[in-house]
Amino acid sequence: MSIFSQRISQGGDGYRVAVKDTVDVQGFPTIAGCQALKDTAPAQENADVVNAVLKTGCQLVGKTNLHELAYGMTGVNRWAGTPVNYHYPDLIPGGSSSGSAVAVAAGQADFSIGTDTGGSIRVPAACCGVYGLKPTFGRVSRRGVLPAETTLDCVGVLADSADMLITAMQAIDSAFATTPHLKHIRLGRVDVDADPVISDTLAALLSRSDVEITPVVLPAFAEAFVAGMAVINAETWHACGHLLETGKVGEDVALRLASAAGTTADQLSEAEAVRERFTRQVDQALQQVTALVLPTLPSFPMSLADALAGKTDLSISSLVRPFNLSGHPALSVPLETLDHRPVGLQLVGRKGEDEILCELARLLSEFLPNQNKNSVEY
Repeated sequence: MSIFSQRISQGGDGYRVAVKDTVDVQGFPTIAGCQALKDTAPAQENADVVNAVLKTGCQLVGKTNLHELAYGMTGVNRWAGTPVNYHYPDLIPGGSSSGSAVAVAAGQADFSIGTDTGGSIRVPAACCGVYGLKPTFGRVSRRGVLPAETTLDCVGVLADSADMLITAMQAIDSAFATTPHLKHIRLGRVDVDADPVISDTLAALLSRSDVEITPVVLPAFAEAFVAGMAVINAETWHACGHLLETGKVGEDVALRLASAAGTTADQLSEAEAVRERFTRQVDQALQQVTALVLPTLPSFPMSLADALAGKTDLSISSLVRPFNLSGHPALSVPLETLDHRPVGLQLVGRKGEDEILCELARLLSEFLPNQNKNSVEY
């Protein structure tokens, strides 16, 4: 089934937790889905986030497969194995936290830990029909997580319900508090380029919720996607570029890494200017609303067959990646069209107000229609 790269049985008898294989677990190598790292020595200590869940009595059940080096959006991994999308087996699971999303969708874990550098929690959450949260940048410790240096990546959680997502955040962040009942909710719907069917599906859900909606325009949104790509390319090259010398990096990631080597100082300088401008726009928009709302995916996930044939799609992250650049918390709520295709609803909140974002997800989940899904058997 290719969900797990390594099986683990550690901890108490509490919630079952799966951990993305970019996160250190003592006694197990951190392989990141890459053959070039398969002989890595076992981690000498747990990542902070692993210690946090163990402290609450959770049990670790395994390290999950991912798009190699967390550097891709389809979730396909020819060497380590591609987790099969449990509810939508003909579609990609999404990347890079593919195994973490599939583990909770398939009931193999109560919640899972993933990482999100450019949508790597929210995209697989949307593709697999589960909830996924990228917390405020820096809120959850990244000590013991690959890559060690980043201005984009966040440790977050995936779960099969909003309530479990909240429970998961309480497990990994001792400062995460329960939120009182929200009043006077006002959501800012961001004007973005998305498939009309996806936009209509989102509008229908918001209409059922009776939440006040106001339009929001973020002028630097498209620029923020391009800037986010420049930053992730430079930072991933810095962290992983040396692995190309081994000849053991998968073709899709190797090509992308080689291209990333050409990221220029001017591109990074411009990206930082966009980061500042876009962050200011998001902050200003959030002064007027409780949270922003937009689709998680701009288009429907590609077929697994196309992905296995070599097709890639970085544009699937166009609506999520900008918020890695800005550092705002962002959450994907599972949403599907009338013909049962997954798309996702994305909520974006003020920095540090992750609790409010999770409560909004819980409230909106009450208006989700019953979803008839065809699931694979394991």
